[in-house]
Amino acid sequence: MRKLQLALCLLALSVVSLVALSCGTSSQGSAGQLQSITLTPAMADAQDYPDGAVPFVATGIYANPPNKVTPLTALWGVCQKGLPTTFASVSTAGVATCGSGSVGAYEVFAYKPTNCNVVNLCGGGCTVEGTAQLSCP
Repeated sequence: MRKLQLALCLLALSVVSLVALSCGTSSQGSAGQLQSITLTPAMADAQDYPDGAVPFVATGIYANPPNKVTPLTALWGVCQKGLPTTFASVSTAGVATCGSGSVGAYEVFAYKPTNCNVVNLCGGGCTVEGTAQLSCP
């Protein structure tokens, strides 16, 4: 009976150790752990682009091993003053456009969720994100 208890205790300890060691690993595989995202261009005026379509490109900066990935596959969104908006939009490929009648500055963001799966409407939460500014006429 004692051997069974010892074996079960060692098994439980092994499972807990494996779970603890797996936390924080990257879903990018060999790319390493994503540390930050930068967007290019950092600021853009839609009037300066054909049909007002601004192509943003996300670059992921990774650690362990250090490396950059461009373009980074990411999720995209647009906010204004920290709130979701429909006055501007961004495609899954990172091309942002101003809606009809939209005026002002909008925040375009690209993000990748981390293992905790909490994402706010305007990015943040448990994500690594990068931001840029889109100016609409």
